[in-house]
Amino acid sequence: MKIGILGTGHIGATLVTKLIAGGHEVKVANSRGPETIDVEILRNGARAVTAADAVTGVDVVIMSTPLGAIPRIAPLFSDVPVETIVIDTSNYYPKRDGEIAAIEAGQTESEWVAAQIGRPIAKAWNAITSASFAEKGAPPGAADRLAIPVAADGDRERDVAMMLVDETGLDPIYSGTLAESWRQQPGSPCYCTDLTREEMPAALASAERARLPRRRELAIEAIMERVGDSTTNPDSDYAVRLTRALFM
Repeated sequence: MKIGILGTGHIGATLVTKLIAGGHEVKVANSRGPETIDVEILRNGARAVTAADAVTGVDVVIMSTPLGAIPRIAPLFSDVPVETIVIDTSNYYPKRDGEIAAIEAGQTESEWVAAQIGRPIAKAWNAITSASFAEKGAPPGAADRLAIPVAADGDRERDVAMMLVDETGLDPIYSGTLAESWRQQPGSPCYCTDLTREEMPAALASAERARLPRRRELAIEAIMERVGDSTTNPDSDYAVRLTRALFM
């Protein structure tokens, strides 16, 4: 498939590497221009392009940016064909993104993103730490292969997102519609807790929506105390121990 990726952070960079390895044709863009993209991200054959080019002539667009950047990205989708699948990996962190009234009032992150860009999306790759995603992928059928949830309203969005998740070394578990995607938002039992296919359904079912924001903030406070800021990612083992203790 032809895939455009918006964002070159930890998740975006790993997506480039794994999707290229899966035989896909990948274009990647960031907010600063193609000349600023790390050559390491491109070493396996991905092409650095502008954001406008990344969403042009592709089968799938993956948005791997902070959620707060979505309104600035939204105009790019005005001319993207309706058949192009859009997948979002973002999560809402108010201290980083600023408070978003609609989400604070109860709209799920995924519904808000879909409304911003004016089209259906799938939500995937948001509920795994960047280190686990980069380091712990495994082939289908491997013992203890990690699973992640995938939310979507439409069959096409769901099926393509789940196929690509599988190709990046993870078991995809359909978590429901975008209205139900709060079950995979920060603070939920399935969020960055490194669960298997067998463990994931119970974690999704046990999520308590009212408790998610406080659990999310507790995790951020603990990580900032350990690493000193909100942009440095802790190592995977610590992050997973922390989220399991707070979210499960």
